[in-house]
Amino acid sequence: MTKVTIRDVAAAAGVSVATVSRALRGLPSVAPATREKVETVARELRYVPDPYASNLSSATNDTIIVAIPFTGQWYYAQLVSSVEAVATAAGYDMRLHVAGDDDQRRHLLEVVLPQARRVDGVILVDIPIDQGEVHQLTERGLHLVAVGQHVDGIVTVRIDNYGAAFEATTHLVDLGHRRIGLIGGMPDGRTELSIPGERENGYIAALESAGIPVDEELIVNGNFSIAGGCDTARQLLALDEPPTALFAISDEMAAGAMQAARELGLAVPGDLAIVGFDDHEFAGAMGLSTVRQPVAEQGEAAMQALLDAADGQPWGEDRILEHELVARITTDERNGS
Repeated sequence: MTKVTIRDVAAAAGVSVATVSRALRGLPSVAPATREKVETVARELRYVPDPYASNLSSATNDTIIVAIPFTGQWYYAQLVSSVEAVATAAGYDMRLHVAGDDDQRRHLLEVVLPQARRVDGVILVDIPIDQGEVHQLTERGLHLVAVGQHVDGIVTVRIDNYGAAFEATTHLVDLGHRRIGLIGGMPDGRTELSIPGERENGYIAALESAGIPVDEELIVNGNFSIAGGCDTARQLLALDEPPTALFAISDEMAAGAMQAARELGLAVPGDLAIVGFDDHEFAGAMGLSTVRQPVAEQGEAAMQALLDAADGQPWGEDRILEHELVARITTDERNGS
């Protein structure tokens, strides 16, 4: 008797493999009616998740590579975990590759992937790739999906980073702020990542839309870390005319800004309003206003795109997921100048 797979359940229920995986694991972001339907179909088909037995039964396991810039950041950890859950349920092995700087990126794309054996697909998370590299890898039969940063010729799962930053900055403008600092910049060792630039452009556009002059002195590089956010916030708050609000393009940098404000004896939001980006798991506990992006859903959608490509049904366009501005305590009072 043929073993029932998670793909069989997804097809019978009329949903994606990612949705089946989330529903059967009891994860959020699944509508109750959808969860009930998936569970019913799984029972009717007598589906039993057994990824380890599935993997061990074959000497030619399907394998995917997930490439990320860093291993220590919450965003990448959450995303990789969601990719792995769907991949394992679908009978795929996952290999993780770190390409944190430009030299490592080139080694990945020019050496590791062209020479990879028994690899069916690659998910590039915030890893730039040019058209020549895309052509070289797809000619080898590799399915490619990008997450976060749009890549021409590859399906990308992402959010509207420009629009999200515009919305976050406008939130501060609407509270009355006119001196709004941006803690952004490029992570150390990277030169080609577009996401920081998209968020900075959204910030600039929001200021210009409100008739507020852009002050380059208020735009600093926090290196996407708590320490970097703290150091650059101190730098901004030491200006002769310091900002009354800060928009940090990651929650880690926003947490650093909150630390700096506390050390300087500034009340948040009484003296300084702060908005972050991601909705890190600590954001709610800290009362941090932030842009929530669906991190796990991006990983699940990326793996689903690979599964569909392997089934001969490649997606024709990018999948842009919804973001949400979550206003919490750090922007709870009007205190702009």
